[in-house]
Amino acid sequence: MDNISVITMLTLSGLNGTANYRVPLFTVTLLCYCVIWLVNVTVIATIIGDKNLHEPMYIFLCNLCINGLYGTAGFYPKFLSDLLSPAQIISHSGCLLQGFVLHSSAAADFSLLALMAYDRYVAICRPLVYHSVMTKQRISLLVFFVWFIPFFLILMSTITSTSRLCGSNIPKIYCVNWFINSLACSVSVTANVIPGFIFTFYFCHAVFVMWTYVYMIKICIKSKENLSRFMQTCLPHVFCVLIVAVCLLFDLLYMRLGSRDLSQNVQNFMAMEFLLIPPIINPLIYGYKLTKIRRRILHFICAKKF
Repeated sequence: MDNISVITMLTLSGLNGTANYRVPLFTVTLLCYCVIWLVNVTVIATIIGDKNLHEPMYIFLCNLCINGLYGTAGFYPKFLSDLLSPAQIISHSGCLLQGFVLHSSAAADFSLLALMAYDRYVAICRPLVYHSVMTKQRISLLVFFVWFIPFFLILMSTITSTSRLCGSNIPKIYCVNWFINSLACSVSVTANVIPGFIFTFYFCHAVFVMWTYVYMIKICIKSKENLSRFMQTCLPHVFCVLIVAVCLLFDLLYMRLGSRDLSQNVQNFMAMEFLLIPPIINPLIYGYKLTKIRRRILHFICAKKF
């Protein structure tokens, strides 16, 4: 008979040393979360409410904003609760759920950005066949797979993280599968193979997006009309891709290779980057740069004033 007790509760030690300013941090975090909801819901409601915006690019943008709300919902409520709690603990199942939400949201971000890059490629490089390629049925199918594939892959990765644990401390402010696996008494081969496949799969997404925009730039510099269209509809997307890629890559590399000599505050900021910057910047960039969305929002605001 195995007398080793089963560990069911885990400790998130990322907030150690922040007891003196948790209330100000709670206030700032709550404000950021409210801003995330405000900017994303504004873009979502604008696209859903205006039939003129029921076009592929805006449908994909709407899904990107929905994903931003989904991903942040897996972090901010728990983090805000931890800031006001004397102990930052989470159940093993709750930790797996949080890890699933954060990982699947990050993966869906890359899938949506790759899909948006494909949409812009067809619109600019093959405009004559755009409407025959981006039909309603095909858009529905693409959106389904953009959500289904990340959820399926991350679910497979999460299932392999359900081994018995021999430790209970996660040195982060939220749960991720890599740290959960590091606490396992034994790690199966699949626990390493599946994350490796997922990383390679989404690295290919990043390469595809880079190739798409390099190719589009080469096409657009030959035509003033195409260049103007690129600057109007593609430039915001390029910024969003760079922001998401840099934030996720920075956190991933730091989590695997980072030095523990850095202060806990710096480590926490690095951990929060992709949950703070992209969900705020993405809808702001698109809302400002895409003329149809900007005009619709300004029209709504002016109508409310008068």
